[in-house]
Amino acid sequence: MDDESDDCRNLIDQNSPKRVPSTFDIDDDPHFRPPIQTFRFSIPKFALDKRYYYILAAALPLCIVVVFFSADIQTLFSTNLSSPLKSSDSLSDRMREAELRALYLLRQQQLGFSDLWNHSLLVQSNSSFNSTSSNNLSSNSASGTPSTEDLKSAILKQISLNKEIQNVLLSPHSSGNIPEEVGDAHSMGSFALDRCRKMDQKLSDRRTIEWKPKSNKFLFAICTSGQMSNHLICLEKHMFFAAILNRILVIPSHKVDFQFSRVIDIDHINSCLGRKVVISFEEFSEIKKHHLHIDRFFCYFSKPDPCYVDDEHIKKLKTLGVSMGKLESAWNEDTKKPTRKTVSDIESKFSSNDDVVAVGDIFFANVEQEWVNQPGGPIAHKCQTLIEPSRLIKLTAQRFIQTFLGKNYMAFHFRRHGFLKFCNAKQPSCFYPIPQAADCLIRVVERANVPVIYLSTDAAESEYGLLQSLLVLNGKPIPLVKRPPRNSAEKWDALLYRHGIEGDSQVEAMLDKTIGAMASTFIGASGSTFTEDILRLRKDWGSASTCDEYLCQGEEPNFIAENE
Repeated sequence: MDDESDDCRNLIDQNSPKRVPSTFDIDDDPHFRPPIQTFRFSIPKFALDKRYYYILAAALPLCIVVVFFSADIQTLFSTNLSSPLKSSDSLSDRMREAELRALYLLRQQQLGFSDLWNHSLLVQSNSSFNSTSSNNLSSNSASGTPSTEDLKSAILKQISLNKEIQNVLLSPHSSGNIPEEVGDAHSMGSFALDRCRKMDQKLSDRRTIEWKPKSNKFLFAICTSGQMSNHLICLEKHMFFAAILNRILVIPSHKVDFQFSRVIDIDHINSCLGRKVVISFEEFSEIKKHHLHIDRFFCYFSKPDPCYVDDEHIKKLKTLGVSMGKLESAWNEDTKKPTRKTVSDIESKFSSNDDVVAVGDIFFANVEQEWVNQPGGPIAHKCQTLIEPSRLIKLTAQRFIQTFLGKNYMAFHFRRHGFLKFCNAKQPSCFYPIPQAADCLIRVVERANVPVIYLSTDAAESEYGLLQSLLVLNGKPIPLVKRPPRNSAEKWDALLYRHGIEGDSQVEAMLDKTIGAMASTFIGASGSTFTEDILRLRKDWGSASTCDEYLCQGEEPNFIAENE
């Protein structure tokens, strides 16, 4: 029995309360009657004679004098006499504090409006420059020109600041009849809700190709470049090639590639197409009766190495019993400078009557990029996307979100390991100092109005610890949430544990991607295929937001180290 069942068996049924006997429960015994006793009080009677009246009359003034001189007259009368004065002073102090606070906020508003004015002048100057220079094709982000969303966010910030000023001025006079806050229903309407609205993917304009493979024609996928994210992108492009060439795609064996069956649902792809379009290597082996031969091995890239395949990969294939002829270069193509190709180019160079063909690594291939990158991909199907996380990983991500994050959260992919040298080789660099990264995140958090950030990172604790200490908005820290280590008391990851895939690095990476793809807003790392795969899922699932962007998009690092 699993740990969840044990917990359920030990839970108390709140709908069947049990009576707990108590020593104080006397009503349950109908024969019990507490003894009742009647007490009678009698006042002794005595006759008062006139002498007692004389003694009482003489003692009364004496008692009054003693009380008068022993009592603190100021204490007796101070509360009633001074309370109106104190109340007046307290109201005056509150009004003075509110006025000073309002003056400070008005000053902030003035600075905000000044920034808006300066941005408008920048837009005007750039418009004039663009009209005289046809070669200036830089985007708003790259040139520093504020986008429409930035201007909307700045205006909304000023409206919110104005509301805060009103609340501050009203606070000294607040009472049961005056609302403590000025409502924003009339002032902002639905404007605040549209700041980070979902992207319109325009699915009606989608351009697709039908994938109707011949039952005896196969395309052997070869992916060797980089980590899992690169291989998934390579696999997606192989699916496009298979559709163009009318072939069934053979998923690589885990003995020569990653174990795809652990992270993606292969049967899901076939269900979305309504026919058999992809098969595992093991299924291919059964079909071919273990006679595994690649009739033609095409190389998409000829440089720096044919097919971008090394001798080690060829040895692994032969160990599986796969035989092949020599590698053929379809054309002269370099991975460092891939040229644009069309569907017609693929048909003319890779079509063959042979039963089994292989195409060398096509991760860097530039084939109909606009077509491939559209929401849902280039192939006609009835699902949101073809390549997506397995059912177990999706359910685990949902459980994590329900446990730690809630519906409204921002996901942040913070790539650091090995990224410093990679980014500094690019122009401009994409490696940002921690304080600058914190400032960029705070701006997006303020615009998206999210209470928490999910952090997916390979950074050291010293780096993300500093980042957490700098994430403060309006005096409140913005929590960074990472996936905690396995804890039997937590049940959000029980499915992975039960199926024996917990601790698998590729499963955990796909889980991070899934949580990032389900976020209301996402900030990624420019140049990272991990980020690009999350953006693909967000686009395909319809969760992409107008606030999604790369970290510090449009900015350069404020400090860049020299090259070696």
